[in-house]
Amino acid sequence: MMPETHQQELDIALHAVREAARLCQTVQQGISPETLEKKDKSPVTVADFGSQALICRTLAEAFPGDPVIGEEDAAALREPDQAHLLERVVDHVRSERPGVDGETVCGWIDHGGADAYSDRFWTLDPIDGTKGFLRAEQYAIALALIVDGRPTVAALACPNLPAAGDGAGASRGTILTAVRGEGAAAHPLDAEAGDDSGKPIRVSATADPAEARFCESVESGHTSHGGAASIAERLGITAEPVRLDSQAKYGVVARGEADIYLRLPTKPGYVEKIWDHAAGALVIEQAGGMVTDVLGRPLEFHHGPRLEANRGVVATNGPLHEPVLETIERLGLTEPPEA
Repeated sequence: MMPETHQQELDIALHAVREAARLCQTVQQGISPETLEKKDKSPVTVADFGSQALICRTLAEAFPGDPVIGEEDAAALREPDQAHLLERVVDHVRSERPGVDGETVCGWIDHGGADAYSDRFWTLDPIDGTKGFLRAEQYAIALALIVDGRPTVAALACPNLPAAGDGAGASRGTILTAVRGEGAAAHPLDAEAGDDSGKPIRVSATADPAEARFCESVESGHTSHGGAASIAERLGITAEPVRLDSQAKYGVVARGEADIYLRLPTKPGYVEKIWDHAAGALVIEQAGGMVTDVLGRPLEFHHGPRLEANRGVVATNGPLHEPVLETIERLGLTEPPEA
């Protein structure tokens, strides 16, 4: 039985990311080959702002006292030369919230502008995986409630990720949720209200590193593909990695379709952002897995927008965690490579 104290938060988070996902799907459907040819990133920008506006509006209504540390702010949209972009954002937001104007939408976006730690706050990545979004591949909408420095409720919408176990041609779209101490679940993106209890998800039971499978970013800049290959070789892993963008990778590990996801340090001084990991990390942990940094330390969400006390991220099904950490240390991958 879910704790009553967090049932409302879970319900609101599910509603918020589902509404934002509808907007993002509409924007993505309008991306043309010409847009990609011109390397025009405006569709993902429109979806990013629209997603944050809708989610922050929902959170402000339900929990007016909760700060939101989001990735975006509306400063650019308020510039006179961005009036056309703002108009596009407002048009898409109106599909969910009829009658709103530009200033209202900017205000909703800026509700996600908190930048200091508090004992209870939300963190939001309105679109994680911008290149995946533009390629009509994987992206995620990641929302998490942090209470006393610990992710406590998560809703991770993956609009292009098929439900677990569905084959080719399956309907796309899933929302992965977690409540601390209560496990993790998968919900159809298009579920009707009142028909959304979710199905429990669980990490794999793989204990032999040689039988493991990595989950990696499509973009090598997000982690060291070479470092991951070295770890795989040392552990005897021969399976091809699952490559996809965004925190959907956390979902794939949580569902047992891969066993290991790494964010190895790639640049001196780089610090991970909380909105890139809070929701996904809680989903994996509540599905039975483990998430730490590359030194084996728990992720700390006490430092505002950044994981200041951590270096990189290691997420596994649990049994493989220590072998992976030991291998990272042996190979000297706890520090970014020299330029």
